Amino acid sequence: MQRTASHAETVHAAIQSMGGTVVVARALVEGGRQIDLEGLDREATALCAAVLALSAEEARRLRPALEALLRQVNELAAEVARN
Repeated sequence: MQRTASHAETVHAAIQSMGGTVVVARALVEGGRQIDLEGLDREATALCAAVLALSAEEARRLRPALEALLRQVNELAAEVARN
């Protein structure tokens, strides 16, 4: 029997995916490329809405992943500001 991913698992996968996007964006900026953050803003908005739809317990379990993503985003923002 195949197990369907829960909403929390789907949100966690989205957090991981966005983290990968941020890593690529940062590498592009470090390489001197201009990037458009509009798509990242939309993705962050959708991710926030998905987290808000979780129960408090599920959201708490995702906190470490969300905090790691926040650090990545802050690092990207610092790199964009330097360039």
